[in-house]
Amino acid sequence: MELTLYQIDAFASKPFEGNPAAVCPLDEWLPDELMQSIAEENNLSETAFFIPTGNGFHIRWFTPTSEVDLCGHATLAAAYVLFNILGHKSDKVEFNSKSGILTVTKNNELLVMDFPAQPPVLCDIPKEIVKAFDTATIECLKSEDFIVVFEREIDIESAKPDFEQLKKLDLRGVIITAKSSRYDFVARFFAPKYGVPEDPVTGSAYTQLAPYWASRIGPKRFRVKQVSLRGGELSCEVVDDRVLISGKAIKYLEGKIKI
Repeated sequence: MELTLYQIDAFASKPFEGNPAAVCPLDEWLPDELMQSIAEENNLSETAFFIPTGNGFHIRWFTPTSEVDLCGHATLAAAYVLFNILGHKSDKVEFNSKSGILTVTKNNELLVMDFPAQPPVLCDIPKEIVKAFDTATIECLKSEDFIVVFEREIDIESAKPDFEQLKKLDLRGVIITAKSSRYDFVARFFAPKYGVPEDPVTGSAYTQLAPYWASRIGPKRFRVKQVSLRGGELSCEVVDDRVLISGKAIKYLEGKIKI
């Protein structure tokens, strides 16, 4: 068996920026164990697999250790492959997924993802998060992940969390965020329990962050930077119960998997 694999830098305008994702188009699903093995071999935060359906595609995402219900940057990468490599005719692609219908629209170089909003709710800060970070927090919330709000942008940039503490948490991961002088806000994302100590740019995090910041600072459209080592810029906008997440992508690698 031979499969084509693409590696796409998502939320990036040139290689070596943003978040790399592997994309593997399929005609039909492979066994789950094989897709998980491919994702483990790729050793990227996400590998996306998709198959054609009657009116679009069905997409699934795997970290090096497990399948997840929602991933932004690998969805952006899959759409880039369809639009720019596989010759998808329309300027819109529809993915069915474990998180419902996800659409991506091509707007010149920008790809705009339409995702369900996941507004977080206030919660007590888990003791593991207190132990994992040295800096005092403003508040803690939760949705798919814990969202930890810090006072200053430098608190986000300089954070060095204890990953062993974060592995003990019962949600997918931890987002840390603060207001920014250069952007509307900045963020970082950690999911060591899923084999991703720090994710360079996390599209799905903004389904939680955009509703949070809209409730705190008013505007519903934001210019954002995820301040990981690679870093990546994007914009996000709250529209009713959806979040539009926009960014660029670029191909880094194309190859063959022989099984």
